[in-house]
Amino acid sequence: MKALIFDIQRYSIHDGGGIRTLIFFKGCPLYCPWCSNPESQSSEIEKVKIKSKCMKCQKCYQSIKDCPTGAIKKFGRYMSLDELKEEILKDRIFYDSSGGGVTLSGGEVLMQADFAIELLKMIKKYGINTAIETSGQGSSEKLMEMSKYLDTALYDLKIMDKKKAKEIIGADINLIKKNFKLLLESDVDVIPRVPLIPNYTMDQENLDQIIAFVKENNLSEIHLLPYHEYGVDKYNYLDRDYEPQNIEPSTDEELNKIKVRIESKGLEVNIGGL
Repeated sequence: MKALIFDIQRYSIHDGGGIRTLIFFKGCPLYCPWCSNPESQSSEIEKVKIKSKCMKCQKCYQSIKDCPTGAIKKFGRYMSLDELKEEILKDRIFYDSSGGGVTLSGGEVLMQADFAIELLKMIKKYGINTAIETSGQGSSEKLMEMSKYLDTALYDLKIMDKKKAKEIIGADINLIKKNFKLLLESDVDVIPRVPLIPNYTMDQENLDQIIAFVKENNLSEIHLLPYHEYGVDKYNYLDRDYEPQNIEPSTDEELNKIKVRIESKGLEVNIGGL
C-alpha cells in the first residue's frame, strides 16, 4: 500500500499543537482559487520547469537529476507506510518534549482515506498525537473510521452558501456540514477554521453563516487563517493563472475588527491557528 505524498514538513508549530511533522497528501476534490499549494490539487505526479532557472542545456532530457540549476522540479512521490514511519519517528523526541505529533494535510487527506487510516493506526501504536487538516469533502464512512485514531481535526469552513460553494470551489456544503457534525459525535477535538480571503470568504453574510453554524454545534472556539500570497509563484511554475486579482492581505486593523465582531457573538478567536 502506498500513497501519493508531495511534501513532508518538520518542526511545524501551527497545525495541531506542539512541534509537529506535516505529511502532505497529493490530490484535492476542491479547486479553491486562492489555494496556496496548487501543486497539491492534481492526483498525478507533476514535473515542472522553473523557466528563470533554465539554462536550456537539455541535460534534463536524460534525467531530472542531471539538471545543473534545479530548474526541473517534481511534485509528488509514492511512499509506503514503512517509509513514512521512518520519517515520522525521526522527530519523536520533539513530539515527546513539546506535546506535538503528526498532522496529515493536503490536498485533501480523505482522497486517500484507506492509506491515511492505516497510517494513523500505525502512528497511534507509538503513542503519538494525531491530527488532520480537512475540508470535509469526502466519504463520511471513511472519515468516521479515521476518527477512531485521531486526536484533533482542523476543519476548514470556507463558503457556506450552497450555490456559491459549488460554483467557486466545487464543494458540497451539505456534505461538509454533515461530516463536521459526525466528527463532533466522536472523541475528536474539532477545531473550525476559516481562511479569510477577500472577495471570497470575508463578506459579512458568509462570516455570519459560519459563526451561526459553529455556535449551533455548541463550539466555543474558531481559528481565522489570514490570506497570504506565499503560493503565487507556484502558479507560474505550473503554467497556471492565479485567479485572485488585485487583492491584498488584510491589515492588522481589519483582522482585529473581524476578531472583535466574532468575539461579540460569544466565540473565542485565534488568528493564525494553533
